[in-house]
Amino acid sequence: MLEVKGLTVRYGAITAVKECDVVASPGAITAVLGANGAGKSSLMKAISGLVPCAEGQVLLDGKDVTALPAHARAKLGIVHAMEGRRLFHRMTVEENLRLAWDFRRSERSFSSALEQTYARFPILKEKRSTQAGLMSGGQQQMLILSSALVHQPRCLLLDEPSLGLAPVIVQQIFNVIHEVSQAGTTIVLCEQVAALALRFAERGYVLRRGRVVQHGRAAELAADSGLSAAYLGG
Repeated sequence: MLEVKGLTVRYGAITAVKECDVVASPGAITAVLGANGAGKSSLMKAISGLVPCAEGQVLLDGKDVTALPAHARAKLGIVHAMEGRRLFHRMTVEENLRLAWDFRRSERSFSSALEQTYARFPILKEKRSTQAGLMSGGQQQMLILSSALVHQPRCLLLDEPSLGLAPVIVQQIFNVIHEVSQAGTTIVLCEQVAALALRFAERGYVLRRGRVVQHGRAAELAADSGLSAAYLGG
């Protein structure tokens, strides 16, 4: 389980996240919603350790990881797939996966991890010797997700995985995300497309100007006519 308690993130005089409380359970997708600039990415970066917490705590299965650097949190199983197609573009698909694999030791073999990756996304097997920068946006997003999943993380943070993708690719990627969550992974999903995220999520949190303004079961949030006012307000 991932717990965020009273988390505040500041960039100098600017407070990006204010006293946020979020709970994400294993085997479920928790959606974090909000307009551009609402604080979603800052919240995710604070959870993964990429930016410091000015106040509050981040706990993984009851262990306080707030003081740990990003690489130590990653080795505990918190994996963050950031927005923006962050790949090694001159490296091939398989080289990107190998680099992600070499980050830490695992009980299973790289070949078995590749086999699972290619079963999820057969196009990556076809493109395994292709430079990542030469692939389509959808294929790059599949590679980003696969690199994040190569070590079967305990907690997966996904920031805008649907951004700029065709609907058929989005559906394929979200099917994999749902499959991974059903296998027991804790997934926190940041999305601007609220309807999409809430269709797959179990619970949701709505951020506005860095604060949680609404939260609850995904189905209830999706049916709430007042959600758009909070969500679109920025």
